[in-house]
Amino acid sequence: MIRRLRLATWLPPLVALALLVLVWQLVALHEPPHAVATVPATLSELADQPGMFASNALVTLQEVAVGLATSFAVAFALAVAMVHVEVVERAVMPLAVALNVTPVIAYAPGLVFLLGFGIAPRYVVTAIVVFFPFLVNSLVGLRSVDPRALDLFRTLDASRREVLVRLRLPSSLPFLFAAARICLPLSVVGAVVAEFTTSGSDAGLGSVIASANQQLEIPVIYASIIVLAALGLALTLAVSLVERRVLSWHPSRSRSR
Repeated sequence: MIRRLRLATWLPPLVALALLVLVWQLVALHEPPHAVATVPATLSELADQPGMFASNALVTLQEVAVGLATSFAVAFALAVAMVHVEVVERAVMPLAVALNVTPVIAYAPGLVFLLGFGIAPRYVVTAIVVFFPFLVNSLVGLRSVDPRALDLFRTLDASRREVLVRLRLPSSLPFLFAAARICLPLSVVGAVVAEFTTSGSDAGLGSVIASANQQLEIPVIYASIIVLAALGLALTLAVSLVERRVLSWHPSRSRSR
C-alpha cells in the first residue's frame, strides 16, 4: 500500500518531466544551435563545470536567504503593529501596495547608487520582491483568531504579548507557511532579477546567464536555468516538509491525509 502511494506521488511529475525533456529535445533539433540548446549539450555543460554552477548557486542562495529573512522580519513586525494600531495599517499599506506594483527594475539602479556596487543592493531587491506577500499573509493570519478564544483571553485579562504569542501566532502559522510556499520560489526569481539589474559583482546564476547571453553560450544559459529550477523545487519541498511537521495539529493537515 505504501509503495502504491509513493508511486502515485512521484510517477505523475516524473512522466511530466520526461515529456517536457522530450519536447525540449525535439524543438532543439529543429532549431539552430544558437537558439535552443539540446538536452545532451546542456547536461554536458553541467557535467563539465559542476563547481562553477555550484559556487554561483550558493551566491544566489545567500541572496535568497538574506532577502527572505529581512523581508519576513520587517513584514511580520509591521503586521503585528497593524493588528494593534489601526493607523499604522492606514499609513503603511498604501506604500506597500505602491512598492509591490512598481517594477523592480525601476528602482534597482538607484539602490546601487545608494548602497554601493556590491551584494547589498541584491539583498534589498530580493527582499522587496517577496515583501508584499509576507505582509498580507502575516496580517490576515494574525487576524484569523477564533473570536471566542480571543474573548476568553480578554476575560482572563491576558496581555497583548500573551495574546500574540499564545493565540495570534499559532493561528497565523498556516498563513505564514502559505506565504513561504509563494515567497521562497519567488525569492529565487527576485535574486536573479537583482543580479540582472545591479552591477558590481559577477557572481550568482543570474550573472552567469547574463554573461553567457553576451557570449552566445546557449548551453550555459539552459544549464543555469536547470540549476535555478532545482533550487526553487528544493526550497518548496523544504517548506512543505517543515509545514507538515509544524502543522500536524491543524485540521487542514488531518483532512489531507
